[in-house]
Amino acid sequence: MLPGGLLPGGSPRGSSSSSLLRWLGVRLWARRRLLLVALLWFGSWLFLNGLVLVQRSILSDFCTEKHSRQILSRLCGEFRDGSVSGDMCSDLCEVGLLQFRRCLYYENGKKVMEAEWRGSTVILKSKMENFSSYEPLNILEYQDTAEELSPMDVVLYATMEVRNSLGLTEEEEDEDGDGGGGGEGRGRGGGKRNISRLWGEELRKRGRGYSRAELSSLWALLQQEEYTFLRVLQDLSPHVARVLGSCGHFYAVEYLSAGHTWNQNLFSVEGGQVRGGGQVRGGGQVSREQVNLIALSFLHMVKHFENDFVHKLHLCDIKPENFAIRSDLTVVAIDVDMAFFEPKMREILEQNCSSDDDCNFFDCSSRCETKKQRCSATRRNSNLQVICEKIFRPWFSPTLLGAKAGLPLQVELQRAVQECSETDGGEEEEEEGGRGGRGEDVHLRLLNILNRLLEEGGGSSERGGGRHEEEDHVHTALNF
Repeated sequence: MLPGGLLPGGSPRGSSSSSLLRWLGVRLWARRRLLLVALLWFGSWLFLNGLVLVQRSILSDFCTEKHSRQILSRLCGEFRDGSVSGDMCSDLCEVGLLQFRRCLYYENGKKVMEAEWRGSTVILKSKMENFSSYEPLNILEYQDTAEELSPMDVVLYATMEVRNSLGLTEEEEDEDGDGGGGGEGRGRGGGKRNISRLWGEELRKRGRGYSRAELSSLWALLQQEEYTFLRVLQDLSPHVARVLGSCGHFYAVEYLSAGHTWNQNLFSVEGGQVRGGGQVRGGGQVSREQVNLIALSFLHMVKHFENDFVHKLHLCDIKPENFAIRSDLTVVAIDVDMAFFEPKMREILEQNCSSDDDCNFFDCSSRCETKKQRCSATRRNSNLQVICEKIFRPWFSPTLLGAKAGLPLQVELQRAVQECSETDGGEEEEEEGGRGGRGEDVHLRLLNILNRLLEEGGGSSERGGGRHEEEDHVHTALNF
């Protein structure tokens, strides 16, 4: 070692080690930069491939006027070729009485369009955009002509498809009732309604055979659960949207404005008119008195769906957007994709579970039987409970009632709605409490309070849910 801290050769002490560190630092930074570039490239690759994968589901599902018109044009081509039929095909494809207006919804092939038909707005729907996407009626492949099929053959095949679509079986229906029932109004009265048998009776009324186009179109319609549900129930209930006609696999339903959770006026009444011809105040918006009448119609609908058919009808997606109000203040279910009769409901609920949270199917729930690790097939809550929770509570909250919130009857109503939203009132409660259980008591209490409010306000006690006059054009599913 030389004086002055120099190494032999005159180099400062530590110079070699610092150069080595700098060299290692450069190598480490280069590796980090290379890793960063690789990560950026891989991320870009994933992003671009993701765009390619979702292009079909996003861009092709975009609701456009051009695509909608192409679908209807293709449908009219099939009508002219004799492949499809329907009581609206001539209006759509020949005389121009059914005119496309705009596309409302398109996803995974499901098409919903607004159209004008004979001066009225209607909604055109199909679960799939192409007629060829539906399963054909197999019997047509083994016969030279569909004219050989008698009306009774059609009854058999159509009834089987209706039962399958609604989740019903022949044994269950035969055990529970004969499908008769008088009483006033549609779907009301002492007798319970056998759904598929009533459909069969409609088909039997036709004496002649069916063309291949008629049978193919009917079969495509029956494969759409919502069509089957609405078409069958419209003759039995005032609380479902009416099917007005069909062409091929597309069917038209009446246009009704849906409710909205964000609209403090709650609903726009159909046409801005109330029964008797009076104009609704606020340009078609309902008043507080009319809200009470609509609430009574909800209560009537609940009772109707629970008691007037062979099986209870469960609503598993309850929100204002899925209901509309007719001009006579009748509540109408306009989205029934999540409505199920009791046999289908039990099949849906009975699943594997580890806790009660596993037994919730949208707004329908049951309890988890931990020993069996299976959800009970019996629904725990009820239509009424969910309606109270999601619709009545916002309607009758002190915020909306304002100065009237402190009135005795309004306070009583708020308490009843609160109790209703916290009372399960399902089949388990009925079995434990006998008769209708606590749910029945809450239902009667709400009816009583609402009627007293109407009397106190001097309003009419006439409630929505009555019978509706028929339109000039009556759709009978391909003129059945």
